[in-house]
Amino acid sequence: MMGEVLENKIQSIGELENKKVSNGHVTLVGVGRLGLRIGINLIQVHRGGPKEISAFDGQKISKSDIIFKILGGNFGDYKVDFLKNICTHPESLRKVTAFKEDITKNNLDLIKGNVVSIQSAGGNTIPTTAAIIKRAHEIGAKTISTAGVFGIGEEKITVMDISEVDDSNPVVKELRAHGIEENHKIVTTGRFIEDNIPITPYVLDAYSIIMTKEILKLLI
Repeated sequence: MMGEVLENKIQSIGELENKKVSNGHVTLVGVGRLGLRIGINLIQVHRGGPKEISAFDGQKISKSDIIFKILGGNFGDYKVDFLKNICTHPESLRKVTAFKEDITKNNLDLIKGNVVSIQSAGGNTIPTTAAIIKRAHEIGAKTISTAGVFGIGEEKITVMDISEVDDSNPVVKELRAHGIEENHKIVTTGRFIEDNIPITPYVLDAYSIIMTKEILKLLI
């Protein structure tokens, strides 16, 4: 009797394990120092997580991209190719597709998937971010983006729907000016380039953990 109960329990666990497979499609817009960390986290998710990851970034690894070098990247290689090569899963379990280009207002049709995560840097990326969010919502995808990543490492990183954030956040204020007012997740330290503080690896590590969790919640 005891043996039958144990055997049934083992079978039940096996059935549950077989159901916990990767599912869904996450698109990463930007695979820089933050995007790389998020991508690696997603690749490592076990018993679930995305079945497919699309990575968009037209930049190559430069001598300033220390995290890539630490992890074995070569200067001059595309960042998205580096992320793709990290994923050694069989494609039937998890596939990373590398797009060696930036998303602009001219190629928004490339945006696919269930969750679109935007972590672009350099210059004023907000108009393009807003356009990406609108396109993602058109295809039924959920969206998340950064809105302030500066910090020493002591800052509290908050996650809110954009409808809950006040206009003291300049990124949110500009996104609203471009028509993004609800159904979009914002992640922020509340510190910006004007605050005259750096972006440390400690902030990026913590930030990537939080964004990965939020992406998985949206995917589920």
